[in-house]
Amino acid sequence: MKILIYRYGSIYEPAVIGAFTKLGLTCDELNEEVTNKKISPTQRVELVSKAILSNMDAGTPYLFVFSINFYPDISALCQRLHIKYVCWSVDCPVLELFSNEIKNEYNRIFLFDRHQYQWVQKYNQSGAFHLPLASDVERMDKVIADISESDRKKFFSDIAFVGSLYSEKNKYPELNNMEPFAKGYLDGVIEAQLKVYGANFMESALTDKIVDEASKYMAKYNTESIVEPMERFLLAHAYMGYELAYRERVLTLNTLAKFYKVDLYTLSDTSPLVNVNNKGQAKTLTEMPKIFNLSKINLNMTMRPIETGLPLRIFDILSSGGFCMTNFQEELLDMFTIGEDIEAYSSIEELVDKCGYYLEHDDIRRNIAAKGYEKVKNTHNILNRMADMIRNL
Repeated sequence: MKILIYRYGSIYEPAVIGAFTKLGLTCDELNEEVTNKKISPTQRVELVSKAILSNMDAGTPYLFVFSINFYPDISALCQRLHIKYVCWSVDCPVLELFSNEIKNEYNRIFLFDRHQYQWVQKYNQSGAFHLPLASDVERMDKVIADISESDRKKFFSDIAFVGSLYSEKNKYPELNNMEPFAKGYLDGVIEAQLKVYGANFMESALTDKIVDEASKYMAKYNTESIVEPMERFLLAHAYMGYELAYRERVLTLNTLAKFYKVDLYTLSDTSPLVNVNNKGQAKTLTEMPKIFNLSKINLNMTMRPIETGLPLRIFDILSSGGFCMTNFQEELLDMFTIGEDIEAYSSIEELVDKCGYYLEHDDIRRNIAAKGYEKVKNTHNILNRMADMIRNL
């Protein structure tokens, strides 16, 4: 059986393709957008339709078309050609999900965040599914097996964080010219949310008047067919969510650095940080697993637009044999046991205390990391996830 995979360069694509192949599927790939980011929707549709129709004519039709994240134009094409369109939403926010095409009956939309899934399911009960993320443990094992003595010296850390500070992706400063009360209201909501983990209330805290004021300064999303107005969602997640991520990461790293040695791997502007050691960029495929494995404590700070789900970073840390310290998320308890195969915090004060404890108790920390690795290897691996996906088709 053959499937067609439309690629845009997601780091998740090779793992998914490898899993599909191991499950007995032949994967044809369309790779043009991996190198050419200026492909238009019309060009994209032409590429996909040509591949689909040529295989139909050859008597070997595709079982389905697949992509990471949702492409409205591919969904519309598959609807016209009566072929299943399967996608896995691995990011938040994904603005394309506001497209009216999410209603198409040939969609099979898998979403890693339960809150995101519940929203999509309102518009497509039979075509939306909740599917958490997972890691390619086999690939991680190969990288870890290649750790050298120089790697041990280079990547060892007491506390390490790999990721953006979101200063370069943050559009919130564009709202600085808002009416002062409205802007102050948004700042107050962000500061309140900064103190609360495991529940996101920013969108529900926005009044219509505040949203209308902010909309004057927000970029307009270019789509003609949407299932409902986007302004409230955009403000809460694409603007306030990124600002919150920036403030949270700066505050967390600076607070930890008052007590412990903290290493950061990022290309973001680190000028707001004090006593945090910026070690520059980490190569995703070849260096990140080594950092996770060799660091005593690996931080995960989940972007708040991910309302309930677990980001890929958690699974990658654990599948590298690393100890993961993450902020609390609702779905964490569905997949792991806090204090047994992962550790979590619900305030910065708790994070500081727990980091101190685990830095002083090597055996306990290593035991938790080992159990976390086994949990991901046996349960939350990419092969199991793709098998779950195929069973729901």
